[in-house]
Amino acid sequence: MYLIAGLGNPGKEYEHTRHNVGFMVLDGLAHKLDVKINRIKFKGLLGEASFEGQKLLLLKPQTYMNLSGESVSDAINFYKIPLGNIIVIYDDMDLPVGRLRIRPEGSSGGHRGMDSIIYQLSSDKFSRIRVGIGRPEGEKDAAGHVLGSFYGEEITKIKAAMEAAAQAALLIISKGVDEAMNKFNAFEA
Repeated sequence: MYLIAGLGNPGKEYEHTRHNVGFMVLDGLAHKLDVKINRIKFKGLLGEASFEGQKLLLLKPQTYMNLSGESVSDAINFYKIPLGNIIVIYDDMDLPVGRLRIRPEGSSGGHRGMDSIIYQLSSDKFSRIRVGIGRPEGEKDAAGHVLGSFYGEEITKIKAAMEAAAQAALLIISKGVDEAMNKFNAFEA
């Protein structure tokens, strides 16, 4: 069994913001697997799918970004999912729009949702797929940037990156994180 958690904030006002890229990737993955993420469980929205003989849990924490770890840890503890079978998908300002970076473990890089997950799990030994949302230009504040929408050519780039991130998650499950890193860490939309 695998848990794929996409990070974001609940509510219509956040639906298409940069910070909700994790939710959007999960929506694409659910569409690809022909499932719905609509069961309320573990302080989140949950969908169940099957892929190559593996049961997949698709989780969108509804705790707001900074408390994502509560939802993720509840699901992991309930199903006794090993850390090696966890994939977290989230936005990263340190990557240009459309870039992906996959890692088998590591720090949060200052991402509050990841801080929460690492704290709740007392470990950073789980796979993650970071989707680039770019840095704000000039003196624009980071909060306004991550809670803003994509525009212009960014829309095409982020759509391609989200599709690639969904493919990368499935590749991690079927062939392992190293294979996914080799294929997608050079990806740039």
